[in-house]
Amino acid sequence: MDATTISTVLAATLLTLAAYALAVYAYRRTGWNLLLPVLTGATIVVAVLMLAAVPYSTYRSGAAVVSWLAGPATVALALPLYRQRHRLRGLVVPVVGALLVGSVTAVVSAVGIAWLLGADWALMMSLAPKSATMPVAIPVADRMGGSPSLSAVSVALTGIAAAVLSGGLFSLLGVRNDVVQGFALGESAHAIGTARAVQISETAVGFSALAMGLNAIATSVLVPLMVGLL
Repeated sequence: MDATTISTVLAATLLTLAAYALAVYAYRRTGWNLLLPVLTGATIVVAVLMLAAVPYSTYRSGAAVVSWLAGPATVALALPLYRQRHRLRGLVVPVVGALLVGSVTAVVSAVGIAWLLGADWALMMSLAPKSATMPVAIPVADRMGGSPSLSAVSVALTGIAAAVLSGGLFSLLGVRNDVVQGFALGESAHAIGTARAVQISETAVGFSALAMGLNAIATSVLVPLMVGLL
C-alpha cells in the first residue's frame, strides 16, 4: 500500500468518524429527530466532499474499512435477538402475519404510487424493494429491470424518513410496546430503523433485527412474484 492510498484511507476514515461523532453530539444535545445521526452524518460527509471537490469514488475506496465493519455489526444483531427468544416463541403467528402484511404493503404502495404518478417501469422496479436492506434491494431491483443506483437512494431515503418520523407516528397511534415498535422499524426501515430501535430498548433492537432479516427474504420473493402476476 503506497503513501497516497494510506493517506486516502486515513482521511476518509477520520472524516466518517468525525462526522458521525459530531452528528451524535448534536442529536444528544437537541433531541431533534431531524438531527438523526445517520442523516446529519451523511450530510456532513457530502458537504465536505463537495467543498473539497473530492469524487465519491475516492471517498468510498478510502472508507472501505468502515464499510467492512458493517458486516460484523450486522451479525452482532443476532445477540439481542437471541436474548428475546423466550418472547418470540409465543409470537410466531403475529410475527408472520405482520411480516406478510408489511412486506406486501411496502411493495404494492411503492409501485402503485409510482405508477399513478406516471413513472416508467425502471423507476417502479427501483422503488419496489425500498424497505429491504440494501444488499438485497439492489440485486432485486437490477434483476427486475430497475436501476441499482436509484434503488440504493430509495432504500436510504426510506430508512431515514422512517427513523425521523417513527417517534411521532408511534405517539400519534398510541404504540408503546417495544416489540411492536422494533418490528415495525426493522420491517419498514431495515438497518437504519434498527439503529433507531437502539434508542428505544434492547427488546426493540432484537425484534427490529428479526424483522429486517425476514423482510429481506420476503421482499426477494414477493417482488419477482408480483411482477410475474402483472
